[in-house]
Amino acid sequence: MIIFHLTTAEDWQKAEKLGKYKAPSLEREGFIHCSTKPQVTIIANTFYSEYCELTLLEIDTEKLISEVRWESPVHPNSHVSHKINNNDKFPHVYGAINLEAIIQIIPLKKKSSQSQFVIT
Repeated sequence: MIIFHLTTAEDWQKAEKLGKYKAPSLEREGFIHCSTKPQVTIIANTFYSEYCELTLLEIDTEKLISEVRWESPVHPNSHVSHKINNNDKFPHVYGAINLEAIIQIIPLKKKSSQSQFVIT
């Protein structure tokens, strides 16, 4: 199965040097937030609205070393208004993401006419 994770170019460059990807949420919450492709746009525009560019990691769960659990959404920024369905299940990765599991790195930029991220 394919899942996705949003990050910054800077954090992705750190992962390349480290040999594995560790999001700040891994230390804070014990897992890395991921999503399905249909969930990516709402996550990008809700929690990363202050960014103009992001890096989208496409992850093959069959190649992941760390455990993936499908769970209800956890909102690290509870003060942020969002349209996330609390009944949806999101993939959470409980551990670092080994680079071999990342099958594509996709640069994302906001559409200037909409000031939002659009994922096709």
